[in-house]
Amino acid sequence: MATVIVEGAPTRARAARSKFYVGVALLITVIVFTGFSRSFYGTVVAGVAHPWIIHVHAAVYVGWLALLITQSVLAARGQIALHRRVGAFGIGYAVLVFVLGLIVSVAVPVIHVRAGDWPMARAEQFLPVPLGDMVLFGGFFGAAIAYRRQPEIHKRLILLAAVAIMFAAVGRLWFVDSIPVRLAVWYTPVLVAMAYDLFTRRRIHPVYWMGAAAMGVAFLRIPLGRTEWWHGVARAVYAPFL
Repeated sequence: MATVIVEGAPTRARAARSKFYVGVALLITVIVFTGFSRSFYGTVVAGVAHPWIIHVHAAVYVGWLALLITQSVLAARGQIALHRRVGAFGIGYAVLVFVLGLIVSVAVPVIHVRAGDWPMARAEQFLPVPLGDMVLFGGFFGAAIAYRRQPEIHKRLILLAAVAIMFAAVGRLWFVDSIPVRLAVWYTPVLVAMAYDLFTRRRIHPVYWMGAAAMGVAFLRIPLGRTEWWHGVARAVYAPFL
């Protein structure tokens, strides 16, 4: 009996599996907008002034979320060629997200200290949080680019990169009043994705285990920010600007 090969079937199968990632991208977006709804977006609507760098940062982040959803939809619809072309633009955009994230990590506490809103100790303790976000994001996204020809690895690393930089939004949710709750909400998209893997593949992809472990290690930046050693490092970083 001759074997009939249906051209494009693997692509359609991948697209069907990718529909789940549209939902996860939307979940991440909802968490981010909910987290920043009162501390930024709501205040902008109310006419509260913010430094221009914050507005630029917010606009770029919204663009990143739009790109994440767009790429997820393209993959789900099987438009892989267009997905890859947009992805080439996405690499440059991710670099912009990373560089701007590093700048804002230092600029925001400096602005607050200069304005008298924060004592120096608070600024020193704050610094490892956004810097940790950027380290995680850069690591996950860089790995995603390295594995862009392996879709099963690539899409999971992109998801982890998106989760990495929603940490600040999670901390601003009104119901996040303890470290365990903050961790639980931050891990939610990853846990949902792991459960989906378990349901559809009968096993969890190793990328998620490694990503979850990296996020756990990165969470140690919170107690690190309370140490005298780190306060000294932060003072050296802020010194040229204060």
